[in-house]
Amino acid sequence: MVEMIKKYKIGQRRFGLINWVGAWTLYQKEVLRFLNVWIQTIFSPLTSSLLFLLVLTLAIGSERGNVLGVPFVTFLAPGLIAMQVIQQSFSHSSSSFMIGKIQGNIVDLLYAPLSSTEITLSISLAAATRSFTIAAISIITFYLIVDIQIKNFLLLFLFTFFTSFILGNIGIISGLWAEKFDHQATVTNFIIVPLSFLSGTFYSIERLPNFLQSISKVNPFFYMIDGFRYCFIGKSDGSIKIGIIYLLVLSILSWLAAYILFKRGYKIKS
Repeated sequence: MVEMIKKYKIGQRRFGLINWVGAWTLYQKEVLRFLNVWIQTIFSPLTSSLLFLLVLTLAIGSERGNVLGVPFVTFLAPGLIAMQVIQQSFSHSSSSFMIGKIQGNIVDLLYAPLSSTEITLSISLAAATRSFTIAAISIITFYLIVDIQIKNFLLLFLFTFFTSFILGNIGIISGLWAEKFDHQATVTNFIIVPLSFLSGTFYSIERLPNFLQSISKVNPFFYMIDGFRYCFIGKSDGSIKIGIIYLLVLSILSWLAAYILFKRGYKIKS
């Protein structure tokens, strides 16, 4: 026993400043969690986007009502993909914590040899991976039925990453706060969905009064969708540079908030 105590010091990290193996394992676990139910996590969002596209195209017409100089259907398609990126990244991280709290296995994260930084980043990056997967499959599918093409791959990557990372962090915060699925549904139905619908997904904010345009430009979801759409049509309602800076700052702040709350054990430690 004496030799064992001398050899292994309890509480001492033996894997360096960052537990790369542990963080990668948690990331893989989160990715496999949504891949194992791909019909619900990947196919379902794609189906919803296609139904929106079909209904609105039939109602308005594919060649009528040009928006920002392009046909409405070409304007609409990127917005629908961005909306799913927003909703699914939030859903992934928030459901991860909610399921862990309800099933009682949240303690596995608390007792694992992982820091709060490693846990929050792993889960947020897994949420971003889910969003990238949905975006890639949706773009390929929409390309087959709609006249869209990617004009800026770098900006597409940046806006997709910022969007999914921010919503992944917000999902962590929501998952920590919510005590039951009704609370999580409240955040989704009264915050995430309304803000994504009212941020230019289906319309250009140029059609709004100046007062409402100013309000829309405060909404971060507007820059997420507007920047994502710019990568396809080459035109935007707002400033792309301001959007990148705005989302970069929000990425840092949202992660810091998620990190601090998890480190303090907000609603997961007695």
